[in-house]
Amino acid sequence: MKVIFVEDVRGRGKRGDVKNIPDGYAQNYLIPRGLAKQATKQALSELAGQERAKEKHAAEELAEAKRIKEVLEGDDTVIELKGKAGSDGRMFGSISTKQIATALEEQYHLKLNKRKFELAAPIRALGYVTVTVKLHHDVEAKMRVHVSEK
Repeated sequence: MKVIFVEDVRGRGKRGDVKNIPDGYAQNYLIPRGLAKQATKQALSELAGQERAKEKHAAEELAEAKRIKEVLEGDDTVIELKGKAGSDGRMFGSISTKQIATALEEQYHLKLNKRKFELAAPIRALGYVTVTVKLHHDVEAKMRVHVSEK
């Protein structure tokens, strides 16, 4: 019997797979538990429609990430932050990814999750710093942050 897996079944198939399974196993185990459904013409066309929708959504996410990358890497895009510092240029505190995300939203109206920013360590010195932003698994942007004294 041909079935479409609704959920991952260990050793048999992943969600969305269409496979030939023994009739008894499909009718007595997979279908009653909602792990699979019979592969009819309607079910197969529904699966194809879901795949097309998923591809379209992924393409939209990629396009949005590329648009944000252009904005972040623009020559005029510099995030301005202020902090207290001593006479040697070292800050008393540090600048975290949360502060960078908040400043980005205030200055450029772009809302990004603080976990998308990749900092090896918090910023503790005045001046310009390049911060990597992971927008999509295929798109990374380099953004400039300028830290000045209050």
